[in-house]
Amino acid sequence: MLGDLAKNLFLRVETSLFSMSDKKILDQIYATHYVNVDTSFDEDSLFEIVENILKHAIQTVDKIVQGTQVHEENIEEKPLMANFSTPLCILKSIASEMQCKPPGEKVAHETALVILNKLSNYSWEAKAVLTLAAFAMEYGEFWLLAQAQESDRLAKSISILKRVPFLLKPSNLQKRRQAVVELNNLIKVTMQVIGIFDQFEKLSSYDPRDVPELALAMEHIPVDAYWAILTLVACATKVTILTSDEDKEHDLVPYAQKIHFILNKLNVQLKICRKQVEDAEAYRRIRKIFRTPTEIKEVFKALIFSKDNVQPLIDGSTEQTVDIDILRKKNILLFLSSLDITDDDISILKPIYEFTKKEDQHKIVWIPIVEQWTNELRKKFETLRIKMPWYTVQISAPIAGIRFIKEEWNFKGKPTLVVMSPQGKVEHSNAFHMIRVWGPKAFPFTEAREKEISKSLQWFGNLIREIYPTLPDSKEDEYIFFYGGKDKDWIKQFKEKATALANDLILKEAKINIKLFCVGKDSKGEDDFGILWRFWTGIESLFHTKIHKQADSATLDIQKLLSYKNESGWAVLSKGSSLVVAGHGISILKVTEDFDKWKGQVREKGFEFCFTTYYAKIGFTPCCRLDIPGSTGKVPDTMKCPDCNRSMETFISYKCCHIDAPNVHH
Repeated sequence: MLGDLAKNLFLRVETSLFSMSDKKILDQIYATHYVNVDTSFDEDSLFEIVENILKHAIQTVDKIVQGTQVHEENIEEKPLMANFSTPLCILKSIASEMQCKPPGEKVAHETALVILNKLSNYSWEAKAVLTLAAFAMEYGEFWLLAQAQESDRLAKSISILKRVPFLLKPSNLQKRRQAVVELNNLIKVTMQVIGIFDQFEKLSSYDPRDVPELALAMEHIPVDAYWAILTLVACATKVTILTSDEDKEHDLVPYAQKIHFILNKLNVQLKICRKQVEDAEAYRRIRKIFRTPTEIKEVFKALIFSKDNVQPLIDGSTEQTVDIDILRKKNILLFLSSLDITDDDISILKPIYEFTKKEDQHKIVWIPIVEQWTNELRKKFETLRIKMPWYTVQISAPIAGIRFIKEEWNFKGKPTLVVMSPQGKVEHSNAFHMIRVWGPKAFPFTEAREKEISKSLQWFGNLIREIYPTLPDSKEDEYIFFYGGKDKDWIKQFKEKATALANDLILKEAKINIKLFCVGKDSKGEDDFGILWRFWTGIESLFHTKIHKQADSATLDIQKLLSYKNESGWAVLSKGSSLVVAGHGISILKVTEDFDKWKGQVREKGFEFCFTTYYAKIGFTPCCRLDIPGSTGKVPDTMKCPDCNRSMETFISYKCCHIDAPNVHH
């Protein structure tokens, strides 16, 4: 019945068995499989017995057929379970299905399905092991008789029945030697494939989230088990042909190619799984260390190095290597980044390096985060390293704590600066944003300092000074319009209207000084995309220093300003170092255009009051859109609109401008 079913199924396949898709194979083999399998069967013990049989048989073939010197002591035998109960009847039943079959992939396929049907209530690994055992029982006996026939009369008589002398006859052996060797090698590879199934099974005790590759491997085990069983059926047919008078054609090359492909694939997957297990264990170990106050040097070793592979650091100021003992009892600034960092990123830390080296209590260490090193990446690493005067981790392999760094510190590729105390306590999971805005003023770069400094109302003035260090300090009673946008016509219009406002006689008489400054222009008035990039990167950094704290007026102003990044126009009115208003281009232009309508109240109520009151009166509030790079750290799940306080909708967008961030030299 099943043979007819298999025949019909096979006839529907238009191409060779070896061209069948995995889905087609799965459809057929799942029809033979019970969902509730027998989990009590000890396939591990059976495989150990079979492995011992086949290792000896394979060596015997090498000795008899190829004349190779064999040393029995070189075979590593596993201790056998004395109380193991062999499922002998099942093995004999499977062996009988494989015996004396005519060559051809159609017959092999039908036979494999019959065997799978007989083993329907076993796991896929057990099906493969039982089939291998049934084959080994016959193959092992054949070569045991070949070895013993000269010295044992009983063995000699049985070997005649098994046609052992026929194959070993010099003329036959000479003609069939290559075929025997190829068969032997194919049996060895098939055994290795089935052995790997058990390795995956042992890894299944780990949390699937720790070993995601395992699910992919296990999902494919049924198809791989089918190919292993099919190959064993083909090998059994080859043994029949080699011991028969007829010299039938039975090419094992397609089976060998397929089973080698599977072995290579499984080895790659097993390697990935073991690496994932190693990473998971390192992750748990590092988390445990961080939960307990530990000397910073020990924390650093656990985070960077796997086991005892501790390497010295490179001192960028001397180009010499130094022992990691240099970190003991120090505050450590871990500079984490990919290799896609700019000169600007590096230059941000140079004032910090100069500032902290005086008291020698803080050490900066660059830790490049690279998943897989190549020669090209090592060259790039060296190019970047020589630009840094601080310490650098030496490169030999990916660091041990990559997963911890990504999951616990939300590292996504962009520069991150983790601040740690001498006791290994994390004082700030990313002080890079704070340092980008405040520089050495952010010392000692802790979360407590960030909370304190973020209350400052002079954040905008400080940001501008960081971007334009040559810009003269503005007086506390002096107003400045900082403006920009994507639309050059808007910029031109605003400049004209704001200039007219600043030069108006009423403001002159009131001694109100207003300057204009176009963000993104250099001292010659030409476009400078490096300055523009630094400005918006600084605003993003301010956003990250504020967004996870309780919202205040500064937080809302930063959100508003960040939402104008891709608008046609925007402007900020500041007084001294403090921000007065950040406005959308349409609203802020309208205020300057309507100056004649509200300037009459300036003498009485003051310029700032009149400007902000009229701005609020316009009431134009376009859709507020915040574009927050996902690679800059942890972003909030929800966000309140800075204009109306409603919850903002969340969208995911992907952007590429086909250029790298500008390399800006200070």
